[in-house]
Amino acid sequence: MYQVPDQQGKLAVVTGANSGTGKEAAKRLAGAGAHVVLAVRTPAKGEQARDEILAAHPGAQVEVRHLDLADLASVRKLAEDLTSDGRPLDLLLNNAGVMNVPQRTETADGFELQLGSNFLGPFALTVRLLPLLLAAPAPRVATMSSGTANRARIDFGDLHATRDYSPTRAYAQSKLADMLMMLHLADLATEHGWPLLSAGAHPGYTRTNLMTSGPTLNGGRPGLLESLLYKIVPSQAPEQGAEPLLYAATSPDAKAGGYYGPRWAMIGPTKLTKLPRSAQDRPTAAHLWTEAERLTHVSVPTRNL
Repeated sequence: MYQVPDQQGKLAVVTGANSGTGKEAAKRLAGAGAHVVLAVRTPAKGEQARDEILAAHPGAQVEVRHLDLADLASVRKLAEDLTSDGRPLDLLLNNAGVMNVPQRTETADGFELQLGSNFLGPFALTVRLLPLLLAAPAPRVATMSSGTANRARIDFGDLHATRDYSPTRAYAQSKLADMLMMLHLADLATEHGWPLLSAGAHPGYTRTNLMTSGPTLNGGRPGLLESLLYKIVPSQAPEQGAEPLLYAATSPDAKAGGYYGPRWAMIGPTKLTKLPRSAQDRPTAAHLWTEAERLTHVSVPTRNL
């Protein structure tokens, strides 16, 4: 099992920290001494997760803050509140997401739900928090993607799937977008001489409520093939599934632009994983970043960094 290095004195924000890999990552960071912010859509579930973490680590510093990545106003509010606190941010773990929503659904801002929750919301949060991150001595942004992104492409002609919606295709596109965001942020750090390390991860096939919560939205049900695959494909618990993200966020050996996942793709200890060719396309990454700035009205405040 990956041992998280000492995190004493560090501030970490973990999105989607009330369950699954997010809760496990927050628990391990808190156990290593970090002050952890559980950024969650449902505060009551966040408080329950906080209680579980404190039961395991009674002296830990853990707090709950509201964040709905499908609502840019909520993203802005959390960023403003953290900025008002004035404390540098050492770690941002972009973990939260939604998967395989059966019917096309829109966010509060009119984005396709999976693209908005998995990419545009995390993009806006990351960019808004850049000043706090760059106030820390060695900040990191670790972004969770998915193996499904390997077969995706970015459809700039129909980014929000208004003409042809497929639950799995929309999810895969959103997770490829996360990879491209991670890569472009790493490139920006190099270009501007920032001390920030941007790295990515995927959890393999980890048993979390992500597998069921998305497919059951709006009264949907997982298909027969999906249900069968859930039972027969090798899988692992969140304790193992969170490790690639924790490695990207804390390992002294993690590399800028590195991508980490289970050794045997679906399961296993963490290893450096090759990005798919589509995620190495820097012109596409730059184009997508510009499009995300346009859609979210959030851009890198270079004059203040």
